[in-house]
Amino acid sequence: MKFFKKALLTTAITALCTTGSFAEGETSKFVPISKGVKSIEMNLNGEKFTLMRNQTPGNIISELYNTTNRGAPQPMIIADGVETVGELEFIEYMKKAQKDDSILIMDSRKPGWHAKLRIPGSVNVPFTNFNSKETAIEMMEDEMGVVEKDDGTLDFSEAKTIIAYCNGYWCGQTPAMVKNVKYSLLNMGYPAEKIKYYRGGMQAWTSFGFTVVGSGK
Repeated sequence: MKFFKKALLTTAITALCTTGSFAEGETSKFVPISKGVKSIEMNLNGEKFTLMRNQTPGNIISELYNTTNRGAPQPMIIADGVETVGELEFIEYMKKAQKDDSILIMDSRKPGWHAKLRIPGSVNVPFTNFNSKETAIEMMEDEMGVVEKDDGTLDFSEAKTIIAYCNGYWCGQTPAMVKNVKYSLLNMGYPAEKIKYYRGGMQAWTSFGFTVVGSGK
């Protein structure tokens, strides 16, 4: 009798493992964004697209990001109060930004990089615009909800929450725009809590096979 019960228990456990009922053993027929999610339909900044991971077996990362001879890694926290986000948090901001104009998905790279390959729905605000006071203010007014008052001071009360990315863990373009150039966002008074840094950038995004736009060359 004891042997019979033990055999039943063994069979049950084997069946559970085979069907993937255990969390660690779960499998799917597609490459997921998150558990059970294959794709998300989006309409962001006038651009309609399907956000998903490349489903092609053996798909290889873009040659723009497949080498390791890059610069030193950027720190996880680039400035006090500036939150670092990962892919799932970034996607949540993308989803919210579809209906919330106070959220800006921003590509801080130079225009050439943006044209080559970018995250769909992102707005290009090159970090080089923050090398001068005039262009920094212009970008903040045009894209980020900042208002320059008659006395020359800046009103950040309606400043957007920006989620900025560049080329990857080693790329210094977003950190430069946030804090490292003379007229950086923080130096100009932009609220740190309204700046989110996607540190993985295009290198991480493409390594996951997420939807991209551009020539890739």
